[in-house]
Amino acid sequence: MTERVTAAYGARADEYAALLGSMDTVHPDDRALVDAWAAGRSGPLVDAGCGPGHWTAHLARQGHRVSGIDAAPEFVEHARRTHGASVDFRVGSLDALPLADGSVDGVLAWYSVIHHEPSRIGGALAEFRRVLTPGGGLLLGFFEGAAVEAFDHAVVTAYRWPVASLAALLDGAGFDVVDVHTRTAPEHRPHGAISAVRR
Repeated sequence: MTERVTAAYGARADEYAALLGSMDTVHPDDRALVDAWAAGRSGPLVDAGCGPGHWTAHLARQGHRVSGIDAAPEFVEHARRTHGASVDFRVGSLDALPLADGSVDGVLAWYSVIHHEPSRIGGALAEFRRVLTPGGGLLLGFFEGAAVEAFDHAVVTAYRWPVASLAALLDGAGFDVVDVHTRTAPEHRPHGAISAVRR
């Protein structure tokens, strides 16, 4: 993720956290999907691009060993204040996660690569693969669309991806796609989620 994206989120961290930094704002289908995915992982998890930390804290409350990592220090500070010292939050880039090779069993990347330019997203996918154990799981949430295209996101430019295009990138990065979910609702951008495992 670029410094420009990190700075844009840092400048609006409090506003973002107030609007979207609670499990109360999460769609019930998304919560059910993430909960089911996490329940299928037995080892440590990482919430990559954790933002204000609500997903990390939610998974920790369910008994998972989970760390939240975000490039914006403002988000990490908010997460620590809000969720306490019992949950592990760290500053780090998705393109260079502060984790050892093969050290986690699951990577939740919920809307955390939406600002990666198409030519750069492969670096994040490779990093997710690096930190996962063989057979470890990745759950990727994203804006779905008919073509790979940029759009004006509320914070900074983001990208829509067709499921097939993102699935092909995951395959090339050493992942096997397990499941795909899409959802379109009035007044909301189309949503996609892909569950994959490291080969």
